[in-house]
Amino acid sequence: MKLDLAIEELHRSEDHLVSVLTSMSDKHKADHEAFYVCRDMAGWSRTHVAELARVGRDFGLDLDPAASDEPGLLENLKQRASEMTGRRSTPGLLLLADLRHLYREAAGTSVDWELLAQGAQGAKEQELLDVAERCHPQTLRIARWANGYLKVTSPQVLAS
Repeated sequence: MKLDLAIEELHRSEDHLVSVLTSMSDKHKADHEAFYVCRDMAGWSRTHVAELARVGRDFGLDLDPAASDEPGLLENLKQRASEMTGRRSTPGLLLLADLRHLYREAAGTSVDWELLAQGAQGAKEQELLDVAERCHPQTLRIARWANGYLKVTSPQVLAS
């Protein structure tokens, strides 16, 4: 059984997703939707990291239950820069780039959830399947939000 490898990779993916969401939130503080929604979604991924660490113990893994993002000086500087640049066109282009990146990361993490769920189902590991069924929909919501926000913001940014 190689479920431990799938759990470990998904833990890494979710941990990275926390970093992407937190960084995006910090860089786009002037855009209140991006700032607050990314913060909320980072909380979901933090929970996923903890869940994967918990269930990973049953598969011999020693995964860190805490996500590796720690707000500090760099995040404060990103927020200040965002406040100072406001809603000029350059921040809009940066937002589009960050949304594209977030979408790709969330979609990749979603694939990892799908692989884990299929493996858990095949191995009849009900607890692991339950975790996937609880967490995967939130990762899908992150990808859908990024895609939807791209559709909302891109006409204004690209046509100006």
